[in-house]
Formats: sequence, C-alpha cells, structure tokens
Amino acid sequence: MLTALKQLKSFRIVQLILAAYQKRIVRLLIPLIILALVIWLGSRELHNMNIGRMLFELRRLTPWSILEIALFSLLAAGVMSSYDLVVRKHFRMPISIGAAFRYGWIANTFNNACGFAGFTGAGLRAFLYKKSGVPLNVITAAVIFLSPVVITGLSLLAWTVLARLFPADQLLHAYPWLRWAMWGMALYLPVFLLVQRSRLFGKWFNQGKGTMPWTTIFASLASSLLEWLFAALAFGLVGTRVLDGVPLEALIGVYVIAATAGLISMAPGGIGAFDVTALLGLQLLGVHPDLALTVLLLFRFFYFIVPWLIALVMTAVEIIPKRERIGELAGSGWSYSLNKWQQIWAWPGQFRFLADLGVWALSKLVLASGLLLLLSAALPGLLYRLRFAEKLLTLPIMQLSHDISVIIGIMLIVLSHGISLRIRRALRLTLGLLFAGAIFTFIKGFDFEEAFFLLFVALMLYLSRSRFYREGAPVSRTNLLIWGGLTVLVTVAYLLIGAGGYSYFLHRLPLRMSTNLLFDRQHFGIKGLLSLLSAWVFLTMYLMMRPKRGVEELPDAAEMDRLREFIAHEQGNLLTHMLFLGDKQFYWAQEGNVLIPYARSRNKLVVLGDPLGPMDQASAAIQEFQGYADRYALAVVFYQASPAYLPLYHENGYRFFKLGEEALVPLESFTLAGKINTPLRTVRNRFGREGYSFQMAYPPFDDSLLTRLRAVSDVWLEGRKEKGYSLGWFNETYLQLAPLALVLDPQQQVIAFASLAPAYDNKQTISIDLMRHLPDAPNGTMDFLFTHVMEWARDEGYVTFNLGMAPLSSVGQSERALREEKLARLVFQYGGHWYGFQGLRRYKEKFSPAWEPRYLAYPASVSLPILTAELMYLVSRKMD
Repeated sequence: MLTALKQLKSFRIVQLILAAYQKRIVRLLIPLIILALVIWLGSRELHNMNIGRMLFELRRLTPWSILEIALFSLLAAGVMSSYDLVVRKHFRMPISIGAAFRYGWIANTFNNACGFAGFTGAGLRAFLYKKSGVPLNVITAAVIFLSPVVITGLSLLAWTVLARLFPADQLLHAYPWLRWAMWGMALYLPVFLLVQRSRLFGKWFNQGKGTMPWTTIFASLASSLLEWLFAALAFGLVGTRVLDGVPLEALIGVYVIAATAGLISMAPGGIGAFDVTALLGLQLLGVHPDLALTVLLLFRFFYFIVPWLIALVMTAVEIIPKRERIGELAGSGWSYSLNKWQQIWAWPGQFRFLADLGVWALSKLVLASGLLLLLSAALPGLLYRLRFAEKLLTLPIMQLSHDISVIIGIMLIVLSHGISLRIRRALRLTLGLLFAGAIFTFIKGFDFEEAFFLLFVALMLYLSRSRFYREGAPVSRTNLLIWGGLTVLVTVAYLLIGAGGYSYFLHRLPLRMSTNLLFDRQHFGIKGLLSLLSAWVFLTMYLMMRPKRGVEELPDAAEMDRLREFIAHEQGNLLTHMLFLGDKQFYWAQEGNVLIPYARSRNKLVVLGDPLGPMDQASAAIQEFQGYADRYALAVVFYQASPAYLPLYHENGYRFFKLGEEALVPLESFTLAGKINTPLRTVRNRFGREGYSFQMAYPPFDDSLLTRLRAVSDVWLEGRKEKGYSLGWFNETYLQLAPLALVLDPQQQVIAFASLAPAYDNKQTISIDLMRHLPDAPNGTMDFLFTHVMEWARDEGYVTFNLGMAPLSSVGQSERALREEKLARLVFQYGGHWYGFQGLRRYKEKFSPAWEPRYLAYPASVSLPILTAELMYLVSRKMD
C-alpha cells in the first residue's frame, strides 16, 4: 500500500511538472503563432523588399530631419515617466519629482527594449524605489496599480481608429481579423472603468482602501493616453520625413493597429507582429516595401534603442554611490570658480560611470562598430561627398580605404567577444582598429558620422581600460566554428546589401557623375573573398588571446623537487601521491605556503583534492587562485573535496555535489578473526594451501620485475587506454616511488599486484593505488592481496588504510536532496550494467571500513551536467 501511495505521489509530481512545462510552451507558442500568421498573410507584399535600397534611402535623410526625429522620440520616451509621477503622488512616496522621472525613464525604456510581459519594468521600479527608501508594500501596490492602467491609452486610441478619426480602413479590410483585435482592445477601456469601482479593484489595486479616487484614475488614464499618443506621433513624424504624400492621420492609424497586434503577441516591444503589421499597413497606403522598412528601422532606433542606451547610463549613475558621483574637492585650496565648475560638472568624477556601464555594453558597442563599418562599406556614399572626394583623393586610395574598412569591420565583430571577456590584448587591438577604422571610413567617402562614432567607442573603451585585466581566454574548436561561421554570414550579408544598394544607386546617379566609385559585381565578389580572408587572418590573431602557456605548463624536475621539500614539512592528503604522476600543474599560493594542484579541462581548472598547506591560509589561497584563473577567463573547480574544507569553499562562493564515499579501514581494529570475517579468512587459508604467496617489494625495482608487471598490466587492460588525473597508471618512474604488493602463484610468477600511495601525513594513512591482475587469476585473488597489505600496513605503524572511493555511494538518499543527487542515486541503483556501483561498495564493505564523503565544489555559474562530462573526459583522456 505504501509503495502504491509513493507511486501515486510520483505520478502526481510528474503531472504537475508536465503541466508547468505545457503552460510555458503555450506562452512561448502564442507570440510565435501570431507572428507566423502575420508573416504568412503578408508574404506576398514582403518578397520585393530590397535591404540595400532601404539602407540607401536611410542615408539620404537630412541632419535636421534626423535631429527632429531624435528630439521628439526622446520627448515621447520622457512622457512615459508620468506614470511614476502619478503613483508618487497617490502613494505618497518619499522621493523627489526628478527621481520619479528618472526611475520612470529607466523602467519604461528597459520594458520597451526587453519586455517580458512587463516584468522588466516592474522589477526595475521595485529595485529603484527600494533603493530610495520606499517600503516594499507600497512598491508592490504601485506596481500592481500600474499593470492594468498601461493599456487604457491604446484602448482609447483604438476607438479613434474605429471611429475613423485616424483612418486605417484599407488595413482592416485586407485583414478582417485585425478588426476583431481592434474591437477587443477598444472594449478594454469601458471594462476597466467598470472594474475599478469594484471591491476587487480596491482590494488588489488600492491596498484595500476602497475604490480609487477619480482624480487618480483620470491622471493614470491621461498618462497612458500620452504614452501611446506620443509614440504614435513619433511614428508619424518618422513617416512624414521619409515618405512623400502620406498623411499623418493615416500613419497614426497604422501605428495603433500595429501596436495592438504587437501587444497581443506578448513579444518584447511587440517585435515581429508590430513590425510586420506596420509594413503591411504602409504598403497598403502605397509605400514601397523598402521605404516602409526604413520607417520602421528609424522608429525602432530612436524610440526604443536610443532612450534605452540613455537609461543604461542613468542606471549606472543611480547605482554608483553618491560620494563617487559628485567628485567634489572640498578643502583643496582651489579657487571658488574652479570649485563650482567641479561641483556642476563633477570633474573628473563624471567619467567614472563610464567604467561602470559594464563590459557587456562595451562589447556590444564594438560589435555595432564592426557592423557599422561593413554597412557603410556596403552602401554608396552621398553624392555631394563623392563629388568632393573625386576632387581631393585618388581612386586607388579611396578603394584601398574601402577594402581596409571591410576587413576592420569583420575583425571588430569577432574582437567584441574578446572585449566581453575583458582581455587586455583584445582591448589594445580594438583601440587600434577603431582609430584605423575611423580614418579609413572617412577617407573612403568622407563618412564623418561613422568616424565620430568609432572614436566615441574608442574613448569609452579607453576610459574603461582598468576593467580589462585578463591576459587570455580559452579558445576551443566550438569557438572557432562559431566565429568562423559568423564571419561567413557577415560576408554574405555584406555582399547582398551591397549588391542591392549599388544597383539602386546606379539608376539614380547623374549622368555627369563619374562611375569609377561604383563597384561592379566582380569587384563585390573580390570584396567577399577579401572579407573571408580577413576573417581567417583575424581568427589566427584571436588565438593570441588564449591563456599563456604558464597555465598549462607541467612541472619539471625542479618543481618535483620543490614538491618533495614541501610535503616533508607539510601535511599531505589521500591524493598527494598522485601529484608525482606529472600530469597536473602546481600553483604556489600565499608566497609558496599553500600548494594547489590542478589540471585544465576546457575553460576550467580542476583542482585535485584540497589545498595543501596550513589550513588557516587555505581560504586566502583559494581566493588567490580564483583571481589567477580569472585572468585567463577560467573557472576553478575542486574535485574530491573533503568535509573539513567545505566551509572554506562555501565562503568562497561554491556549491557542492556529493561524488561518493571513501572507504577508510581503521587498521587497529582490523582482524580476520570472528564470524563476520569468515569469508576473508577462508580465502586466505585456501590460497596458502594451494601454494600462492604474498610478497612486498620495495623500490628501487629492477627492470625484470617491472617487465613482468608490465605484462600483467597489458593483459588486464585488454587494449583499453589508461585512465588518469585522480587514478594512477602504469608509469615506471611513478611506480618507483612507493612499495608494491605482489601475489605469486606456486611457480613464483606474478598474477596480481598493487601499488601503494602514502598520504604524507606522518605515516597515518596509506592508500591502494594501481591494481592489476591476470584474467585467469583464482577467485579471491584481490581479497588475498588486500588482507596481507592491511596487515603489513598495520605492522608498519599506519593507522588507516584507504580502499578508495565508492562513486555515488549514499548520494541522494534524503527526500530533500537536490534533483541532481536524486538522479545520481538512480544511476547508483540501476547503473550496474555500465559500472558496478553497488557491487563496488559491497565489496569494500567486506573490510568493515568507515565511510567518509567526498564532494565536487563548483561555482554557481558552472553547469553541473557539462562539468560532469568534462570531468569524465579529464579522467579518461589518454595518458602518455
């Protein structure tokens, strides 16, 4: 009955998990289905789009038009802060009007850029308000209050579209399902006004204080209307500046319908559904697809991206402590006027926030710089600049500058990854390329806008140079494939955009204008080959950013001598003898007082066991080693960590996974007497009667013995490769360091042997190491060997004999264990087909050991399944 209840409970848990995943899948599929539907319906209108022509038209806008669009878009973004002014007054928040405006700007622009159903804006508001001392219950009430209000403005605009104040009849007639969406959006407003007078609204949205005052309701409705109306006007302003003859009212109508489609799709910023719906609406107004896409790109850039970039800077300023922002130099003795200048401009502290913008943002700026160079090279320059360039520069110089700009663009795209990893050499190379890119993009067609942007990015990188401390980063085959494929895709995009842009430009070129600056298709093919070649050249340069060989240098004879001297006066552990295998690197921390042995596996440094040395210096040594690894973008993992060191790992940010338990036999109580040890005693007596014998051999060993042992080892391996790292393998130099236990048959031939590994803890502990036997050795051979070895160790004065670890033993037994450990428990129970987990533990239990757990300590940023696979590879990789 109990078993049936457990099965029923497990089945219920599985059902809940499946239901949760189904809900997540449904939430993911809804926007994808809507986007696919819109694209399918408008595919006929979209197939004639020419990206090259679209980008060329974008460059033809006058600087005044761009400035006008930028300023109004910033105004539209600022209007959204009216929400926060309303909740500040209604909930009596102890913050200034300026702070409410800043918090609203940050929350709303982040929400526009990232979305996630409003959670981004809500989370940022909660963080910023809490930072200003607003109680958590007030923050929660304010966020909940805003959630149903935001859509009301769009609902009101939906009524204006249905009433043909902002007509969009062609779009609604072509796609009738959009009319139903508009009616649904329009009806939201009256439903909201009815619900807000209910008790439910007062309970959940007004902190249980009854219905919301009409003044607050109308103020919030006005805020929502201002947000959506100004966004629509920003869209209309872009349309009127790019398009000819399209009325503003029609553009606003298209925007309202597109915004409704985007809201229904639940995608961040309505991306996808909004854009395709707007494209369809503009084309129905007679706008060419290329120009329609130009309108959308400009609107997205100035209304979404630019305010969000400003919000990044504002967020950095909000996070930095006030004393660091102000940068006053009180009492410095400077003149009053200069001191006031510093107070106003916070010189030089106003640049400090640049270092706190985040390396992530800097890497994206470098990526954008590379894309901008390629885009600029793929499109023709402006006519008046090309005419001017023809008079001042020679054609070969302009073409060479064009070619170099393409190469630099691709290099910057790949280098952005090095910037995100904070590699110092990547920073130096990027700065040089940005300066060179600014020069060559200016020479090729006097594109001073691109040049100023590149110099601005270079300035930001220079001001943040202290953040770049790493000496290298690992470069794997996967990285090479990813970035190699990216360069190919970028080159293809460059060719496609360039072909379209130059073809369109050729038809608009005045007859008197020289065509020498227009590159034919053959030239573009050459450009593609040069781009690919530059990509591969850069990948070779990128390899220079990998870690220095010092991270992977194996210890030489001098290092081994230093190890011997170290363990002569410091306590070792059960794994110390493995260091003489020579396959692990040594890091000497705390001025040589602590030794950390490790091996590299991909982007991780895997430490074998605990740090060796004084325990009171171990935590500082771990931090020192973490800093050393971080300079090469590597993570530190501790393999087979002991329980005594877990508090140290915990305080340094590590999580734990139980690997299994070590079998430690107390030699003082070990005996073959008694009923429980009858099987061991019987085996020993039987081997003695049949003429088998046990023998201990001490180094140095002669060649004849090692040859015989090699033969036994080769037969035992049966062609399998040796394992390593935490396991010993047959290495004659290594075997010469410790005694060997031998089992001889009646003809005095070796049929089994085992090497021993002292723990270097003042003869307290000794371990079994390498174990080999012939396949036809009698049953019980290893029992015979172990009993003799333990008796020998006891006679030699050792206290504990280590039989080795039983992997996954006693893992995941608790009901509240981690799911990874519960999965490991299943592997322990049912994985005997591949590895005898349970059989190995039962075998070692015959010797009545005490079990001591061993753990894997790993950072939270490391994926445990991936780490497990890497550890398996590390232990199983071929040894020399």
